[in-house]
Amino acid sequence: MKSLIIKHIVELDSVDIESAGNILDESGQRETVEILNWPKEYPYKPITYFTIGRSNKSIFIKYSVHGSMLRAIYSNDQEPVHEDSCVEFFCKPIGADKYTNFEFNCIGTCSASTRKSRSEELMFFTPEEMQTIKRFPSMGRRAFNEMEGMFEWELTVEIPFKLIGIDPANLPEKLLGNFYKCADGTDSMHFLSWSPIKTETPDFHRPEFFGELIFEK
Repeated sequence: MKSLIIKHIVELDSVDIESAGNILDESGQRETVEILNWPKEYPYKPITYFTIGRSNKSIFIKYSVHGSMLRAIYSNDQEPVHEDSCVEFFCKPIGADKYTNFEFNCIGTCSASTRKSRSEELMFFTPEEMQTIKRFPSMGRRAFNEMEGMFEWELTVEIPFKLIGIDPANLPEKLLGNFYKCADGTDSMHFLSWSPIKTETPDFHRPEFFGELIFEK
C-alpha cells in the first residue's frame, strides 16, 4: 500500500490561505499524481503534484499542474467540477463506513460530500460547511470556457478535520486516502491518481485502493 507523511507545520496555525502555499512549499511533503491506471484509453498525463501538511485543526494541500487545455465553467460549489480542469482528494478514517470526497476545479470551485460508494448514502455538505473549506487558486475565481494551449496553475486548499470525521484534539495515527487529477468534460480527458486503482474502467470512488496518510506526531 502506498503511503505518505502528513507533517505538522506549526506556521499553518496562524496564516491565511494565500500564505499557506508558500509554507507548504518550504516544509510540506511533496508527492506526484502520475499513475495512468487506464493508459490505452486515456494516455494523456499532465504534470501534477501536490504538497501536503497540517495545522492543529486542518489538512492543507497545494496542487500544482502543468498541461494542455484548461477549463473552468463552474463557479458555484456543488456543481460537477470534475468535468472541468480538476484536482481531487478522497479520504476516510480507519474503520469508517463512509469516505469524504473533495473535488476542485482550477478556480477553486468545490464539490464535497460524504458517501458509502459512488451512489450509496450520499450526503453533500451544506453551504455553511462549504464556506469552511478555504481555497486560493492562482487562476483567480472567474469562470471561463475551455482554452487551448499550455498552462500552469496552482490551487491551495484548507480542509478542516471535522469535515472528514476527525477530532482535531485526538488525531488518529493515520487516514486512508487518494489524490486525483481529471477533466472529464474537456478535449484532453484524463484520469490520474496518486495511489493505483485496479479497475477496468475509470472509477475514483474506490476506497479499497486508498493509500495510507500517516500523521506526524
